Amino acid sequence: MYGTKKLTGHIHYVGVNDRTSYKFEQLWSLNHGVSYNSYLILDEKVALIDTVEIGFADVFLEKIESLLDGRSIDYLVVNHMEPDHSSSIAIIKNRYPEMKIIGNSKTISMIEGFYGITGNEIEVKEGDTLDLGYHKLSFVFAPMVHWPEVMMTYDETEHVLFSADAFGCFGTLDGGIIDEDMNCDKYWPEMYRYYAAIVGKYGSPVQKILQKLSQHEFSMICSLHGPVWKKYISEAVTIYDKLSRYDGEEGVVIAYGSMYGNTEEMAEAIAYSLVNNGIKKVIMHNMSKSDPSQVLSDVFRYKGLIIGSPTYSNELFPEVKSLIDKIQTRDLKNRIYGYFGSFTWAGAAVKHLAVVGEKLKWDIVEPSVEMKQGINEDIIAKCYELGEAMAEKLKHS
Repeated sequence: MYGTKKLTGHIHYVGVNDRTSYKFEQLWSLNHGVSYNSYLILDEKVALIDTVEIGFADVFLEKIESLLDGRSIDYLVVNHMEPDHSSSIAIIKNRYPEMKIIGNSKTISMIEGFYGITGNEIEVKEGDTLDLGYHKLSFVFAPMVHWPEVMMTYDETEHVLFSADAFGCFGTLDGGIIDEDMNCDKYWPEMYRYYAAIVGKYGSPVQKILQKLSQHEFSMICSLHGPVWKKYISEAVTIYDKLSRYDGEEGVVIAYGSMYGNTEEMAEAIAYSLVNNGIKKVIMHNMSKSDPSQVLSDVFRYKGLIIGSPTYSNELFPEVKSLIDKIQTRDLKNRIYGYFGSFTWAGAAVKHLAVVGEKLKWDIVEPSVEMKQGINEDIIAKCYELGEAMAEKLKHS
C-alpha cells in the first residue's frame, strides 16, 4: 500500500502525515505539516512500535492490515506517551485484544490514566530485551527527552534505533520516508525549530542519552517525526548534540517590540553596527509578526541575543514578555546578551530587560540603551556602541 515503506527485510514504516493541523500542541505553527511515525516489525512475532494521532487512526489501521495479511499483532512497544503518538492505543488494542503492551512503569501508569487500559502489559526495565525471532529488541531509557516515561528501542539484530521524539523534526514526508530518497533541505531548519520549541529545556537529559547511545552503532534512526535517518545520521545527531550543549553559532538575533516604529529604529541602528563590525549573520524579529517558534529556533542557533522593548503599562511590551517567558522556561544557557528599550514618560522596559540577563546568568554586553521618546544622534551613537560591543564579545567568545 502507498504510504508504507520496507526499511529492512522485516521492518516497515506505517506512519501518517498531518497536513491539516495549523499548530502543533496548539502552540507551534506547522507551515510544512508534521508526520506521526510508527513502525511494524514482521518477524516470527509481530511488534508495532508506537501508534499515531487518533485523527489518523483509520488510515493507520489500513496501512497495518495491508502488511499483516491476516496476522495479528503480538506486541505494541510504547516508547512515548504524548497523545500525538499514543492516542490510537485503545483502537489498536480493541482490534487486537490479545496484543501485549510493552512499556516501563511510568508508561503503563500513563496508559491507564489516559485511556483506562489495564491488563496484558509487560513492564520492562533498562537493558531488558524482547525476542521476536530474528530481531532482538532492547530498551534504553531516556527520561525527560522530553517526558519522564520516554524510552528508546534498539534492534540489536539490524542496529536500528527507534528513538521516540529525539532526532525528530516538523515537516510531512512527501512521498519519501528514508532521507537518502528525498531532498532533506526543508528538514534541517525544521529540526532546529522542533528542538527549540519542544525539547529545548532538556539539554542535560539529551546529553545523557547521547552518551548512552554512543555505545551502539546505527544503520538507521527511526524517530517519531520526520524522515528515517540513514544517510544523514551523523548530521542529525550532531545537531542534537550542539543544541543540547547550548553551543551557539556566531550570529546575533535582535528580537524587539515596537508600537509606532521608534524602538524599531533603534533595532535597525544596532543591526547596522553589527554588520559594520563584521557580524554577517544578523536575524531580526519584530515580535508582533514573527512566528515564536522560529524566533526560539534562531535564539537556540545563534550565540548573540539582543532584546528590545518599549515600556508598556510600566512593563515590557506583551509580545516581548511572552518571548522572554518562553526562553526562561527553556532555561537557555551560554548566550551573550544585550538589551535596549524606549519610553515616553516613565521608563521601565530597560530595567525589566536587565533582570532577564541576570536571572539567566548570561554574559551581558554593555552599554544598554534607553531612549526617551524619539530617536536622535546621541541614541544612534549608543546603538552603534551596543552593536560594536556585541560584535567584539562574539569574536572573542
